[in-house]
Amino acid sequence: MWGKVEYGGAPWGRPSPHTEPMFYGAHEHSIDDKNRVTLPAKFREAFGRGVVLARGIDRNVDVYPRATWEASMARIAELDSLTREAREMKRYVFATASVLEVDKQGRVLVPADLAAHAGLGKDVVVAGVHDHVEIWDRALWADHVSSIEGSVGDVAERAADRRS
Repeated sequence: MWGKVEYGGAPWGRPSPHTEPMFYGAHEHSIDDKNRVTLPAKFREAFGRGVVLARGIDRNVDVYPRATWEASMARIAELDSLTREAREMKRYVFATASVLEVDKQGRVLVPADLAAHAGLGKDVVVAGVHDHVEIWDRALWADHVSSIEGSVGDVAERAADRRS
């Protein structure tokens, strides 16, 4: 129904050492009794040096390769901490972030506070979102996809207007 998660990048699905990983696709999975989710095999090489899990801005858990976390978060880190909004954003993202390892079976522990934030049940979707992966409760993902399907054209036009 949701398709298969893919890893983009160098030919044959192997990441090039000179490019950042690109994640795309969606994959239905389950969280085990120890609160671990198995990352798709095609993602594992990019996560070989560990992962950072953090609260997503939407009701999800963001998963970044440890090697690209700092670069991805630089924009937030550079916000002026003298403003309330910057402090709140930094707290939201960094206070609950966890640096974790992926085990030999490709599983990563989802900390309880992050699972609660995302409302994760047993059934989840692991979605590739360009530079990171998102973990969603399967029902919430279906609702989210349904809610954006009718408006994605308008969103694309507004984004294109901002670039010009």
